[in-house]
This record gives sequence, C-alpha cells and structure tokens, in this order.
Amino acid sequence: MIAMRFRESDYAAIKRKAEKANMNFTEFITAAAMNKPITVINGLEDVLKKQKAIGRNLNQLTMLCNMGKIVCPDLRELKEQYADMLTVLNEIIRRCG
Repeated sequence: MIAMRFRESDYAAIKRKAEKANMNFTEFITAAAMNKPITVINGLEDVLKKQKAIGRNLNQLTMLCNMGKIVCPDLRELKEQYADMLTVLNEIIRRCG
C-alpha cells in the first residue's frame, strides 16, 4: 500500500471522474498513471437494461414453448424492442465513432 497526498479540490475532481467512468478511485488513478484509455460511454446503461429485458422475455417464451403451454409465440413485440435497442446502440456508436 502506498499513501498519497492530494489537495482536497483535486481529490474531489478525480473522484468525480472515477465515478463517471464507473471505476473506483484506485482503479482510475492506476489507469491514468499507466496511460491506459478510460472510456466513458453515456447511454449504455439504458441499452443494457433493454437487452436484459428482451432476454428475460425470450427466456420466458422459450420455457412456455418447452412446457407445451404455447406452440407459436408472437415475437413481433420482442423484434420491435430489439430494433429500438439497436437504434439506440447505433446512435451511441455514431457519437463515439
């Protein structure tokens, strides 16, 4: 373990940047000191939530099909949700590009 001293204002600024990058203070300082890229992608959390929801819905439909409770599920809503998610993801990629 190594102790370091920071001005209070510098510590606060570094801590904010670390939080924005979804990293803890030590990870952020280490990455910055080693010239590793620190990439922050705004809006990705929403895409991940949508992707998880689609996956849950698809798993539920698969289970119902395997149990014989439904034979031919209507996948239009899932396809629309997936298309919406891809639109958001493409927008994020365009911004980062």
